Amino acid sequence: MSLSKAHIIAELQKQILPLQDYKQAGNSSLFDAGLGPIKYAFPHASFPLAAVHEFICSGLQDEAATSGFIAGILSSLMGTAGVSLWISSSRSIFPAALYAFGIEPGKVIFVDALKEKEKLWVLEEALKCDGLSAVIGEIQDISFTASRRLQLAVEQSRVTGFIIRTNPTNLVTASISRWKINALAGEQLNDLPGVGFARWNVELLKVRNGKTGTWQVEWRGGRFQHPYKLVAIDKLQQRKAG
Repeated sequence: MSLSKAHIIAELQKQILPLQDYKQAGNSSLFDAGLGPIKYAFPHASFPLAAVHEFICSGLQDEAATSGFIAGILSSLMGTAGVSLWISSSRSIFPAALYAFGIEPGKVIFVDALKEKEKLWVLEEALKCDGLSAVIGEIQDISFTASRRLQLAVEQSRVTGFIIRTNPTNLVTASISRWKINALAGEQLNDLPGVGFARWNVELLKVRNGKTGTWQVEWRGGRFQHPYKLVAIDKLQQRKAG
């Protein structure tokens, strides 16, 4: 009996992906961080764990939006017992704001390093620590060789890494994916004052063995929400208000 075309392709992917440095974590098939349709951009429709993801920013506003989006992923990645490490030179993130994403600030270790070499060293050493759920590093530039070392580190430790890069000059790296996150205006709820829930335009610029794309995402009710869900939620809230 001949194998189906879909089965043949699936078997080839299992053999080819490890050769291209994509090594699926043991529990990654169960993890999508509530990313909804975004997860289908990745191999096996699963957000890659034990990998390094980079985020490109062009200013402070992008940095804030990116930090919020990453915090949403960390919320699922850390669970109730996980610990993460956040490396930066200015500590622009406000620790108490992590509560909005279901993260205890005390479970995030903040490391302040002024020099790029120091940040890169701490980042690489932290990614070797299998006791961490994730490591986030705010680094402007990184060489391909250095990024390759980070990827090799996570393949051994199974830790997931996030790099936030503002106005980088080099985009040739060994990262599994490259993102750009921009803030969108939040919608006010029932005409109440305020800025509304955090909402982002999410661009997946590069993903190894996957598909790029653009999505609009909001953080509401302790999880990521997507446009088709947002419409239904807004209508339900309007009915309750009425």
